[in-house]
Amino acid sequence: MLSLSSLAVAALAAVGANATPVEVARRATPTVYLAGDSTMARTSGQHMGWGEYLSRYITLPVVNKAISGRSARSFTNEGRFAEIERLVQRDDIVVISFGHNDGGSPNSANDNGRSACGGTGNEVCRSGKTGELVYTFNYYMENAARSFIAKGARVVISAQTPNNLWDGGSFYGGAPPRFVPYAAQAAKNVGNGASFVDHYQAVSNMFRRLGNQATNALYPTDHKHTSPYGADLVCQAFVQAVALNLNGTTPLAQHVKQPVPNVFPAPGGSQPTNPPTNPPTNGGGNNGGGNGGTAPLWGQCGGNGWSGATRCAQGTCKMQNEWYWQCVP
Repeated sequence: MLSLSSLAVAALAAVGANATPVEVARRATPTVYLAGDSTMARTSGQHMGWGEYLSRYITLPVVNKAISGRSARSFTNEGRFAEIERLVQRDDIVVISFGHNDGGSPNSANDNGRSACGGTGNEVCRSGKTGELVYTFNYYMENAARSFIAKGARVVISAQTPNNLWDGGSFYGGAPPRFVPYAAQAAKNVGNGASFVDHYQAVSNMFRRLGNQATNALYPTDHKHTSPYGADLVCQAFVQAVALNLNGTTPLAQHVKQPVPNVFPAPGGSQPTNPPTNPPTNGGGNNGGGNGGTAPLWGQCGGNGWSGATRCAQGTCKMQNEWYWQCVP
C-alpha cells in the first residue's frame, strides 16, 4: 500500500474530488437514477435485480443504470458514474449500492479490476496487473456522491443486499460484510445532500421473517442472485426502510406510494393488522380490487393492508406470506 503521494492528490483533483455546486436546470418531476451491480441491475433468465421494481413503489420515474459484475471502482473507471453525472439535473435522486464485487486485493498480478484498496480513507494501492493507482471503496463512493450533489442532485447510499442468509438451513445473524458499515460511513463523510439506507439489515429482517424454505426459494441458482419474485421482495424491503426512516430521512421518503410495503417487522414490534381471511380470487368481473384493475404478472395482488388489485391479468394470485400475495405463472 502506498502513501497518498502528490501523484494521487493530482488524480483526486482530476476526477473532481473537490467539486463545487453549479447552477443546473430543474426538471418538472425529479428522476431517480440507480448505480449498482447485478443485485440491482436488469438481468435475464432466472435472475433479476431489485432496481427493476422500484418504480412500482415510488411516484418518480426510475432510470436503472446498474450493471452486472461492477464494483465502485470499475463503475468509476468505466465512466458510468460520469455518465450519470452528465444526466442528472437539480433535485434528481441517485441511489448508489455496491459491495458484492469490491473485495479482494488489487495488488495481485491477477487483479480483476474491481477490488478496492483496503481502508476507508486516503489509502492508495497500485494494481499488480496494470500498475494503476487504486483507491478505497469509500473514495469511489464519496467522490461519485459529491459529483452528483455538485449538480444539485440528492444521493442515497444504500448498503449492499445480503446473500442468502438461510443458505445451509440455519439463519446467519452475524456481522454484515465490511462494505455495509463502509457505505454508512461514506454517506456520513459526504454530509449534506447524502443519506444512508441499511438495505442489508432491512432484507435480513425480512429473511428472518420468511424463514428457511421461503427464503431459499428466492435463490434459483446461487446464494447471491434472486429470482424476479425475490428481487421484488428485496425492493419492497428497501422501500419500507425508506418509508420508516429506518436510518434517517431520505429524499425518497416523500415519494413512496401507498400502501407502503410491509415485508419485515417495523421497529418497536408493530405488526400489520386485519390479516386476510380468504385468498384473493382471479376473474369474476371487472372490479379487480381497491384500484378497480388487475395486477400484472409478478405484481402484488393481496396481503395485510393491501388496497390494490386482487385479480391477476396473468397467472394466479398466490399467498407468499400473510403480508404479500403475488401473481405468479
